[in-house]
Amino acid sequence: MDLHLQGKTAVVTGASKGIGLAVVQALVAEGVRVIAGARTISPALRDLESAGSVLPVSVDLSTADGPAELVGHAASVGGLDIVVNNVGAVTPRTEGFLAISDEEWLSTLTLSFLATVRTTRAAIPLLIERGGGNVVTIGSVNAFLPDPGVIDYSAAKAAVWNVSKSWSKEFGPQNLRFNTISPGPVATDLWLGEHGVAATIAAATGVDFETAKATVVASQGGFSTGRFTEPAEVADLVLLLASNRAGNVTGSDFLIDGGLIKTL
Repeated sequence: MDLHLQGKTAVVTGASKGIGLAVVQALVAEGVRVIAGARTISPALRDLESAGSVLPVSVDLSTADGPAELVGHAASVGGLDIVVNNVGAVTPRTEGFLAISDEEWLSTLTLSFLATVRTTRAAIPLLIERGGGNVVTIGSVNAFLPDPGVIDYSAAKAAVWNVSKSWSKEFGPQNLRFNTISPGPVATDLWLGEHGVAATIAAATGVDFETAKATVVASQGGFSTGRFTEPAEVADLVLLLASNRAGNVTGSDFLIDGGLIKTL
């Protein structure tokens, strides 16, 4: 299937690893020029830069000016067609709600919500100049599956879903589309890395890593598929939503969770 993405320009946040890196790789494979924002530029991004299709930008997206600085690089290369808001972080709150400080709440909301707001605010004028465009934001099942263990992250992702719907209403007449993707646990460092969710749960509960990982898979009744989602599977969904093959899809959320959510 030709997605008609050849020659487009995209900005991807949180692009150095995990879902963000998979999205960059998928976009490049479709002929898209990518401006890839991350605090630290990974070797994988450097390799893509060497191939000529990616401009890595080292930027702190938790700052007030970082997102606009990143988007500004699109203006310098002639315009912008696609934004993929992926940056975010989750910290398991193993000591419960009462132990979460204001500073921790603000840190989560800044990176997992305000970075999306700021990036999109900077991007919309460029998308309008182009005659239209697409913003795909990576949310989470926790937007509608509140979990005390990630209560601040859940609240931030619920806000992301809400604001994306509002954008779709305001800017639809200007040929802009806004959709969100809600992954369940994905096989990335965020979940399975040395300091990821599974490792944090293991340390807090006194079990080994594999037991903690199995606990995640079994949570909420378990994954119907029995496995984590792969980053490339999320990236493929991003490609479809960013293409004109989904030309009348906007204000929607797409669940990719291996059957974790059991309700309609």
